Amino acid sequence: MPKPIVSVVGRPNVGKSTLVNRLAERRAAIVDAERGVTRDRSYHEADWNGREFILVDTGGIEPANADDRFSAAIREQALQALAESDAVLFVVDATSGVTAEDEEVARRLKRASIPVLLVANKVDGEAQEAGLWDLWSLGAGEPHPVSSVHGRGTGDLLDALVEALPEEPAAADDPYPEGTVNVAFVGRPNVGKSSLVNRISGTERSIVSDVAGTTRDAVDIVVERAGVPYRLVDTAGLRKRANVTEGVEYYSTLRGLQALDEADLAFLVIDGSTGVTEQDQKIAGFALERGCALVVALNKWDLLGDDEAREDLRVSIARRLEFCRWAPQVAVSALSGRGIEKLWDAAELALSNYRRRIPTPVVNDVLASIRESGHTVGEGRRHLRVFYGAQSASCPPALMLFCNHPDLVTDNYRRYMERRFREAVDLTGTPLRLGFKRR
Repeated sequence: MPKPIVSVVGRPNVGKSTLVNRLAERRAAIVDAERGVTRDRSYHEADWNGREFILVDTGGIEPANADDRFSAAIREQALQALAESDAVLFVVDATSGVTAEDEEVARRLKRASIPVLLVANKVDGEAQEAGLWDLWSLGAGEPHPVSSVHGRGTGDLLDALVEALPEEPAAADDPYPEGTVNVAFVGRPNVGKSSLVNRISGTERSIVSDVAGTTRDAVDIVVERAGVPYRLVDTAGLRKRANVTEGVEYYSTLRGLQALDEADLAFLVIDGSTGVTEQDQKIAGFALERGCALVVALNKWDLLGDDEAREDLRVSIARRLEFCRWAPQVAVSALSGRGIEKLWDAAELALSNYRRRIPTPVVNDVLASIRESGHTVGEGRRHLRVFYGAQSASCPPALMLFCNHPDLVTDNYRRYMERRFREAVDLTGTPLRLGFKRR
C-alpha cells in the first residue's frame, strides 16, 4: 500500500528542515543558520503510532521578485511537492509573527484541496503560546506550537497529522517500492550530475545552473525500467577536503558519502571537456571502498572538438582510473540525450555482475591454474600456497581463499589474483573482494 506524502512548506529559514529531522527521528535534512540552505525537495520516511508516511522537505517559498537567482526554481520545486501531497505542514516562525512572505504562502495553500496544518515553530515555552493569536489571520486554522530543536509539542502535532491523513493516499504508487535499486550520481561540482538525472528521469527533479555547488542535499527520484524500480540519487559535488570549509558544504559532502553507502550502483560523472582529475580518482576510490558497482559517465562529450581530443581523454582515463579499469565507460551528453540508452545498458550489466554467484568449481579451477603457473610470493623459507576457495558473499562478489600463510599476501599479489579471476569470469562493472584465511 502506498504511503501518504506530507509536504513541509513555508518561507525560508523558519526551521522546516529541523522539523523534518525531528519528525523523521534522524538527521535526514541539512540544517544551517544560512538562509535558503534547502533548494531541491527531498523525501524522508517517517511513522507515528504505526502509521507510516513520507515527509517532503522543500525550500522556502518566496515572492517572484526575490533577489536570489534560485528563488524561482526553489519555489517551483515546492509547488511540485504540494501537487503530489496528501497533507501539508505549513511552518511559520512564531518569534517573528506573521510576515508578508507567510501571507503569500498561505494564499497559495488556500487553493489546495488537502488538509493543511499550521505549525508555529520556535515556541520554547508556555509564555510564547499566548502570543500566537495573530497567526489565525493566515486562515490556515489553529496553530500547533512546537519547538523543532527541543521536540516540544511534536507529539501533539503528529497526532493531529495522522488524524488528518486520508485512509487511501492520493499517490498511485509507493515512492520506494520493494526491490528498488539504489543508484548514486557522484562527481565533482558542476560536471552535470543534476542535468543527467533530469535527462534520465524525464523531469526537472533537480535544480540546474552553471553555478558550482547548486545541489546541496542528496535529491532522489524513482524511475522504472523494464519493470525494475531505480532510485536515482543526485548528490552534491564532492570537493577536496581542504576546500570544504563551510557548514553547508561539510554536510553536503556527508550526504554524498551516505548516498554511496546506500547505493548498489554509482555513476561516476566526469566532465569530458576537462578530463579526469585527482578528485575524480578519489571519488572512484570512495565508491570502491563502499563496494558499489561502478559505471563511468563521460558527460559533455559533445564539447570535445575532434577524434584526437576524444582519444586523449580515453588514454587519460585508462591511466588515471587504472585501478578500476573494469568499470565500463560511456560517452553521454545530458544536454542532447546522447548515450543515455548505452548508459542504462552498462548499468544493467554492472548490476548483473554485482549480484553474480561464481560456482565453486570455477573458483578452484582458477586457483589450480595459478598454482600450475608457479606464480606466488614468499618470505625466507615460507611461500604462499592457496589450496581452495569459494564465494562467501555477493553484492559485490567476495571470495574466501584458504591458504597456508595469509600474512604473506601483498597488494600486488592480491591485484594479480583479482586479474586472473576477472579473466575467467565476466565481472565488468563490479568490484571483487578477496579474503585470505589460514586453512
